[in-house]
Amino acid sequence: MREDIMGLTTLHDLIDFDARKLNGAERQLENILPDWISKASSLSLKNVLQQYLDFVKDNIQKIKAFITEEKIGSLSCTNAIMQAFILETKEKMSNCNNTEIRDACLLSSIQGINHYKINMYGTVAAFAKDLGNEKSAVVFHQAKLNEEQIDKMLSKQAEQAINMNAANPILLSNKNR
Repeated sequence: MREDIMGLTTLHDLIDFDARKLNGAERQLENILPDWISKASSLSLKNVLQQYLDFVKDNIQKIKAFITEEKIGSLSCTNAIMQAFILETKEKMSNCNNTEIRDACLLSSIQGINHYKINMYGTVAAFAKDLGNEKSAVVFHQAKLNEEQIDKMLSKQAEQAINMNAANPILLSNKNR
């Protein structure tokens, strides 16, 4: 990683670096989301998370095309921030003994990841636009819009069911015991 940091001398270098980091983040998320989907008890939450997985897979293909077009040497790059989000989510989930609380935990963790990605995609889109690379700016901006769409869907889930169910877990979980 030190070599990558020392090589960031232009905005173009920074876009390439961030694209690799986004690719790593999306791949890490692609690997863990199926497990998280299986752990959600709410069918509507599962559906939103499945849509999110579909967006993640689409983002991977678009970033791969960008990396190929830009002739960036390496696709693989671990994203330490995503890794921390995943570890934090796993830790929280392992401590949730109630399905309603686990759904709230999972939803809030995914939203944290989602907000990070909104920031990253928005930043890279702005950099690409500033450099006159409209095609890439549009790709990264669309990824940001997809993330925002998922964020709205997750917020709706939280407001309409998940948080209310988690607010009274004892009443709701008696049927599970």
